[in-house]
Amino acid sequence: MFGRIATKYDLANRTLSLGIDTLWRDRLVEEVWLGNPDTVIDLATGSGDVAFALREELSPSVRIDGLDFCEPMLDEARRKQRAAGYHNMSFATGDILRLPLADACCDAVTIAFGYRNLADRHKGLLEMRRILKPDTGRLYILEFSQPFHLVRPFYYFYLKTLLPNVAGALTGDKAAYQYLSDSIEAFPDRSGVSAELEQASFRDVEAIAMTFGTVALHMARA
Repeated sequence: MFGRIATKYDLANRTLSLGIDTLWRDRLVEEVWLGNPDTVIDLATGSGDVAFALREELSPSVRIDGLDFCEPMLDEARRKQRAAGYHNMSFATGDILRLPLADACCDAVTIAFGYRNLADRHKGLLEMRRILKPDTGRLYILEFSQPFHLVRPFYYFYLKTLLPNVAGALTGDKAAYQYLSDSIEAFPDRSGVSAELEQASFRDVEAIAMTFGTVALHMARA
């Protein structure tokens, strides 16, 4: 599904979020910057937007690697990397449920709008904790969430009617964005995701609501 929309993915994201997705990423990057990591792994990196935002703000000495199992999306990320001339970063194939990485190999793990799509979220969290350095490693999950009650009727009208039709016109693949709508509606709220992190033995779990609660940044320590 993501392979089918890879070349139009960035355009659809900007249009459907009215450009607010850049603000969500900026907050994620700010929090990672505050942690002063030396190595960052961006999971479900897709076309690389988070990895590139990190590259622009973090020290050039910080190593940033993006992993995804959708090759057409990785092709887009590599194309953008070549065009921008970014160094000390790479994009590789990797399944979050079985990461091709050593234990305790990184200071920070980021995942933006990919956690919701995992076939087994608990297993994915265990893999993320495995590759983070014990005690000091930090996880950052940027993901859709359940909005504040007052805006829910309007938000779900947008998700179920406007979003699939607009995205279908932009990408030619309405079904992919119908999946997006359905997956958001079925996803737990901030307290639910926080509970999942605690069940995977993450500590200092925190959730920051953004844009009327429609998106949340979850942070935790390994």
